[in-house]
Amino acid sequence: MGATDRLLRVIAALIIAALYTKGTITGTTGIVLMVLAVVFVLTSLVSFCPLYLPFGINTCKTGNAGDKGL
Repeated sequence: MGATDRLLRVIAALIIAALYTKGTITGTTGIVLMVLAVVFVLTSLVSFCPLYLPFGINTCKTGNAGDKGL
């Protein structure tokens, strides 16, 4: 998982948390979104999203100096 992906997930989680604490999202929808926010933060911390595997998604940049033999 790339840095941009991780950053966007954390920003989304913060927005969801802010909306939940202000009472903009409530009830079952609020709880589901808060669970999603927690998942976003956890996957950002470990830099891995299990849903990316079956779809072959890779947001991590490749081609660093180690790959070029430098």
